Amino acid sequence: MTRVKICGITNLEDALAACGAGADALGFVFYEPSPRNIDIQTAKSILEQLPPFVSTVGLFVNADPGFLRSVLEAVPLDLLQFHGDESEAECSAWGRPYIKAIRMKAGTDLAAQCQTYHSSRGILLDTFVAGQPGGTGQTFNWQAVPKGLSKPIVLAGGLDPSNAADAVRQVRPWAVDVSGGVEAAKGKKDNALMQAFITGVHSVSK
Repeated sequence: MTRVKICGITNLEDALAACGAGADALGFVFYEPSPRNIDIQTAKSILEQLPPFVSTVGLFVNADPGFLRSVLEAVPLDLLQFHGDESEAECSAWGRPYIKAIRMKAGTDLAAQCQTYHSSRGILLDTFVAGQPGGTGQTFNWQAVPKGLSKPIVLAGGLDPSNAADAVRQVRPWAVDVSGGVEAAKGKKDNALMQAFITGVHSVSK
């Protein structure tokens, strides 16, 4: 079964609705320019009220080490997601499980990226848009994802209920990651869209 991460959670209501809809993981954006940015205390409060067996993921973009340390000291995240230009050494330095986002464009060598980030738990594939580290709302060419990569793949970029099943069918990723595609407004999720998205993903048998 392909796993589902709902990213850009900003409030407890959305977090609990995502869990109720069947999300395997929730993503929290610690990146101030993002409309889905969350402060440390709000994130801490949400995590303290989540049910068991839901993974929590913190998203960072070229974060200042002091800021990242302050997040980790207060918020019990299960996984880190690095969405900037972080090196393998910078990602692994925290001694925490992590995934590394790669922004897909022509000529991206995913096999080489998997080798570069050999310490990662997986590679997240997002759409390359100049000046935007993520949250583009745009898909990329799924045919560009080779089979047999050495790391589990998390597919992101422009996913929504209308294309979730096709995305899983074509790429066969370990997991999918959605944010804007299940929102009523930036930073506010839509319960029906989250449910429809997860239903679409689960409709495709492995």
